[in-house]
Amino acid sequence: MCFPVFLSSCSGEFNKVYKSTDKAYKYEYAKECFAKGKFDNSIALLQDIVTYFKGTDNAQESLYLLGMAQFSNRDYESASETFRKYYSTYPKSDLAENASFYIGESLFMSVPEPRLDQTLTISAMNAYQQFMDNFPESKLRKAAEDKLFKLQDNLVEKEYLSAKLYYDLGGYFLNCTTGGSNYEACIITSQNALKEYPYSDKRELFSLLIMKSKFELARQSVEAKREDRYRDAEDECYGFINEYPDSKDVELAHKYIERCKKELRN
Repeated sequence: MCFPVFLSSCSGEFNKVYKSTDKAYKYEYAKECFAKGKFDNSIALLQDIVTYFKGTDNAQESLYLLGMAQFSNRDYESASETFRKYYSTYPKSDLAENASFYIGESLFMSVPEPRLDQTLTISAMNAYQQFMDNFPESKLRKAAEDKLFKLQDNLVEKEYLSAKLYYDLGGYFLNCTTGGSNYEACIITSQNALKEYPYSDKRELFSLLIMKSKFELARQSVEAKREDRYRDAEDECYGFINEYPDSKDVELAHKYIERCKKELRN
C-alpha cells in the first residue's frame, strides 16, 4: 500500500512502467499490481498490452487476467465483455470454463433490485445456462445453479410486485389505458406467473391475489357480467381452499364464498 508520504514515488514508478516500451516488463508489473490488489493499475497496463500480445504465448493469460482485474475492481460490465471475448476467442483453452462462468458472474453482480428492469437478470440467466450446457461436469456447476435459482427468484418477485400493484390500484380506472381493469391485469399477471414459475414459493401469494381480484371484479361489475363473475370468484375460492387448506387466508375464502352465494341468490 502506498501511504501519503510515498504517494508520489509509487505514482512515479507506475508512470515509468506505463510509458515503457518493454511489453514483457509491463506485463510482469501488471501481474504484480493485480496480486497486490492495485486493480486500476493492472487494468491500465493490461489494456495497453493485450492487443500487442495477440498471437503470442501471453495472449490468453493476459486477456483472462484483464477480465479478472475488471471483475475484482467491480467494473462488471467491462468484465463480462472481456470474459465473453476470451471465451469466443479461446473456447478450447484451459481457462475457457472459468471465463464462461465469469460471464454469468459479472452479469449477476450487475443485476438490479426486482422493482427495476430485469433485462440484465435474463442475460445473466442465459449466461449461466450456456455455461452449464457447455460444461455439464464442471465443479462450478452447483454455484451456477444456485445463482440461476436466485435470479429466477428476482423475476418471480418482479411479477409479484407488478401483480400486487395492479391489485392495490384496484378501481383506479385512469390507470387502465387498454380499457380493462386493474383487477383483470392482476389476474392475468398472476396466472402467467403461476404457469411460468409453477414451483415458486410465492405460488400461494399469486393464488391469493387471483382470488381477491376475482371477487373485487365481480363486486364492481356491471349487471350483465355480475352473475358470471360471482360464480367464477366462488369457484376460485373453493380452488384456493382445496390447494391451500392450511393457509391463514382460508377464512377469507369462506367469507368470499358466502358473499358470492348471497349475491347469486338475489
